[in-house]
This record gives sequence, C-alpha cells and structure tokens, in this order.
Amino acid sequence: MNENNSHINNDLQVKYLLGEATPEEREQVEQWAAASDANKKQLEQLGYIWAESKKLEATSNVDENAAWQRFKQRIDTQTTTTKTIPLGRRTNWLRIAATLILLIGGSWMAYLYLYNAGTVTLASGDAVLSQTLPDGSTITLNKHATIKYPKKFSGDTREVTLDGEAFFNVAPDKQKPFIIHANEADVQVVGTSFNVKTNSSQTEVVVETGVVQVSKKLKGVVLNPKERATVKKDTELPIKEKTEDELHNYYRTKAFVCNNTPLSRLVPVLNEAYNANIVIANATLNNLRITTTFNNQSLDDILDVLGGTFNITVVRKDGQIVLE
Repeated sequence: MNENNSHINNDLQVKYLLGEATPEEREQVEQWAAASDANKKQLEQLGYIWAESKKLEATSNVDENAAWQRFKQRIDTQTTTTKTIPLGRRTNWLRIAATLILLIGGSWMAYLYLYNAGTVTLASGDAVLSQTLPDGSTITLNKHATIKYPKKFSGDTREVTLDGEAFFNVAPDKQKPFIIHANEADVQVVGTSFNVKTNSSQTEVVVETGVVQVSKKLKGVVLNPKERATVKKDTELPIKEKTEDELHNYYRTKAFVCNNTPLSRLVPVLNEAYNANIVIANATLNNLRITTTFNNQSLDDILDVLGGTFNITVVRKDGQIVLE
C-alpha cells in the first residue's frame, strides 16, 4: 500500500460511505481498510453510525449543527488530520450520527452502542470497554472488538456474536446455555469465565473457571480451567492444549503473566498491546522461555528484561524492533 494511504482522514471515510468519493478516493480507502483489522473495524463502526443516523433524522429535534461541531471537535482531538474534504448534500446524515453519539455519551472512536431491530451492537473502538448483558453476564471488550446481542434473551439459549477479543463472565443458568458465535467457532457454556479471541484465520478460547465447550461444525472439545482451544480454518476439530500463562488477560489487568512462556507466544501479544512491530530475527530464539510478570511496565522496560534474560540484542530499525 502507498505510504500516503497509511492514514485516511475521517471525512474521506464518510465520503466513501456516502458514495461521494471519486474512484481514486475509493481505492485509497479500500487499500487503507485492507491494511489492518483495526482500519477495517474503524470504517465498519463509522458505517454503523451512518446507517443508524438515517433512522433518527425524521424524529430528532436536537440542534444538528451544534452537535456536528462538537462531534468534529472530538474527532479532531483523536487524529492529526488537518485537511477537510467537502462532503456534499448528504452531510446531514453524519450530523444526525454526531447527535446520536453525543446523546449516548461516547466518542465514535471509543464507544458505539446502537439498537437495531431488537439487537444491540457494542463496539469498543480505541478503548477497552466493559458491559453488563441483559442476563447479568459481564463482558470486557478488548480494543477494536464488536459484540452483537439481543436487547432481551428469549427462547432456550442466550446467543451473541463476537468479532475481536472479549473476556466473558457468564451468569449461571443451566436451563439457558450461553452461546458465542465467533467466525467458524461456537462456544457454549452455562456459567463460567473465559476469554475468546477471534480473527479472520482462527478463534482462540482460554478458560479461567468452569467448563466450556468449543465446537466447529458440531465437532468439539470440552475445556477446563487453564486449557485452551484453537479453531483454525484448515482444521476440522478444535486444537486443545494446556496453558499456564495468563497473557490473554493483559488488556484487563495491565499485566503480562508468563509461566514458562516461549518468546514466540509473548512477542505477538506485546505487538498487539503496544501497537509495536517486534520481529524475532533468529528462529532459534522462538523457544526461549520466560517465567515472570510484567506489571504495567513500558515496552522499553520489557525489552530490556528480555535482552538481559536471554542475552539477545534489541535493534530498532526501519520501524521494527528486531530481536537477534
């Protein structure tokens, strides 16, 4: 992707969603969205707002111009974009969207909470977000995660759909199993706590308490505490294994708990947590294992410990942090 497309400003995203972008602008936005899951989800979240705003236009009596200015000011504080692109006659939709976000008390980049045909869509944007579901279960969404659930659970099950990562503490109800749909995986529980992380290639479930069933096309495994299941596109059954570390909890606890954890597992978590680009240059380093807890420390501090512990060199070059 062209380096000039590494950031697409909010107005250009809106032009794209409204169908007012030029072919060149459309290509820029699509390349930007394809560059990372975070970019894709940011565009999807703005799309949610725009779609919902249509429903409010007919009934809203809020001063749209004032709401629009406050909304623009919030966006400007979260980006470095200075250029403004004319949006055309349908800009009013986004002004209604701004009103929606101000009414629910959150920035569209950090908090999206929409009702649509009996369904709630909750998206975390750039901030970790906690929420209580209608049955009393609690969830914590990692950044750039989205969950959809009904306003009220009815029938014989409690079903939700997850995109991204979330920690669940499910309220017990043996008569009404709790089911999470995450890409090709189905996660079913009665009442327990566990972490689910899903992306385009796989879904990972780590259990803290209770028993969890993880299935793919009706073929599944049962997990107990300190067990992990991974559902991949190229495998028929979930892969079950033991897990001793608590790296899945970093976004809730601000701590990286390692217990005989290989460097190859720790590095991807650090990249995600610190938005870094750490690369293990020497494959022999992958299986180096560490037992420690990094408690709310800076990335530089963590890298210093890794370098000293394993006697490896940490080199910063070309936007990467290379371990060699």
